[in-house]
Amino acid sequence: MISTQAATCGSVVSKRASAQLLKTFNGLNTTNIGFRPTFIVARQLQSIPAGRQHFSSTSSSSSITEFFPKKETEKVRRTEAAWPHPVYTPEQMAAVTVAHREAKSYSDKVALLAVKVLRFGLDVATGYKHDKAVKLNKSDPAAATMKYSMNEQKYMIRNVFLESVAGVPGMVAGMLRHLHSMRRMKRDNGWIETLLEESYNERMHLLVFLKMTEPGLFMRLMVLGAQGVWFNALFFAYLISPRTAHRFVGYLEEEAVITYTRQIDDIDAGRLPKWEKMEAPEIAIDYWKMPEGHRTMRDLLLYIRADESKHREVNHTFGNLNQKEDPNPYASEYKNHEKPHPTKDLTHMRPTGWERNDVI
Repeated sequence: MISTQAATCGSVVSKRASAQLLKTFNGLNTTNIGFRPTFIVARQLQSIPAGRQHFSSTSSSSSITEFFPKKETEKVRRTEAAWPHPVYTPEQMAAVTVAHREAKSYSDKVALLAVKVLRFGLDVATGYKHDKAVKLNKSDPAAATMKYSMNEQKYMIRNVFLESVAGVPGMVAGMLRHLHSMRRMKRDNGWIETLLEESYNERMHLLVFLKMTEPGLFMRLMVLGAQGVWFNALFFAYLISPRTAHRFVGYLEEEAVITYTRQIDDIDAGRLPKWEKMEAPEIAIDYWKMPEGHRTMRDLLLYIRADESKHREVNHTFGNLNQKEDPNPYASEYKNHEKPHPTKDLTHMRPTGWERNDVI
């Protein structure tokens, strides 16, 4: 998902500091700026040249460094996930595609414009120029790598930052609907749990990536600032127009699907050699119930992309419903079980969301 990082930078730091930040994210800074490196990367990431190092690395290995190991207690053996994840089949995950819902109403256009602005700002900050890199790679691979390409290091920075704020929308919406239900003394019709589960799922994405990288002080400060702006912006947006907020998140998730699809394509094209045989951490294997033989970094990205595609569908569907009266289609039992209907898994996928007439 896209964050409000660009807006935060514009209001907090000077032009000189912004330029320094862009250099840091792109790995081009050659001076000591006084911060510790943005991340301490896992064993899989190779060292980068002196003077350009913003990741501390160790020798290449297929094992995962435990950056936050489990704390053993005298009596507790393990803590299961609060929301068990539905099982995805390889065929279902492979069927996930990039999709876009056309903006029809005025609120849709406002939501889409906001997403485009945020996407542009974050792309500039993280040096995300995928299309240009692929185009130049055909004629001059070396120049494309030096100038534009997204390597494992840059992708990991982007993934951790995005997932650190991705869990905010579901939590904000779930919290406000929870308070609204109590204040009105009426049922919520099943929306709250799905929204909180979405937030929980996004946090699991972050925890998985954190098994491979450890944020430094600078990144933690960036996340802190982004979360503060992000939470409050969504809080007021949801109070004003829940429908627009859900459409906004739907468009954000469209971008998330694009981002993870490009990472998968880059692995397949050999542009991310360090990720080709990297193993998924144990927390991911347990959460998604990843089968033997399907536990690589590529498989992990397939699961995460599938989750983002489901969030895309859910929020576009919520944006089509009556926000006060309609039941949650993803927590409802249907009269006709043979007719396709919304589900928590990938059984019946509708990338652009279910229309109200199809489910109510």
